[in-house]
Amino acid sequence: MLYVFAKIFIAPLVWLFLRPKVYGRENLNIQGKAIICCNHRAAFDPVLLAIISPRFIHFMAKKELFENKFLALLMRSLLAFPVNRKNTDIQSLKRAIKVLNKGKIFGIFPEGKRAITDQVDKFEKGTAYLAVKTNSPIIPMYIHPDSYGSRRPTVIVGKPINVNKLIPYAKKSDLVEVATNEIADAIDRLRLALEDLLEDNHIE
Repeated sequence: MLYVFAKIFIAPLVWLFLRPKVYGRENLNIQGKAIICCNHRAAFDPVLLAIISPRFIHFMAKKELFENKFLALLMRSLLAFPVNRKNTDIQSLKRAIKVLNKGKIFGIFPEGKRAITDQVDKFEKGTAYLAVKTNSPIIPMYIHPDSYGSRRPTVIVGKPINVNKLIPYAKKSDLVEVATNEIADAIDRLRLALEDLLEDNHIE
């Protein structure tokens, strides 16, 4: 499999070239299913997450990337599958549920698209739905907006969130919305924590 080859031979070289700084990487050492949930600034984000994660990550990717046969083959060999971002894509949700129910890692960018500002955009509810439906912990992550510009890639990883533990604080019917807000708050807290870390360490 191409992903296996890339993970073993190419990822270490990319790591040496980029020299990413990762805070909280120990939070990725999780067994079983989990959803990696991260802000989205650049097309390279999935590659960065794949390099940082000790495990293979399955991703959704916009269906337009699969219209070219060669690119579609490449995307699928890298464990990505298509999603229609303009409508609720039931088949893609089912595919993601299947991945998680097999105990694997699923990566998602809950903003649904790349952000154009330094602020985190409004989150779609699909991430929380998948977490509730499959009882999967969510690993929140935040990529610094200048990671591909003036600084080395800088990422912070938060502690896993068990959304079903939010039930005492919300009706089960409201859990997806409550969980969506909790995920957004967690990533925003990571953003602030990363800013403090960089300031304390005088990192430009």
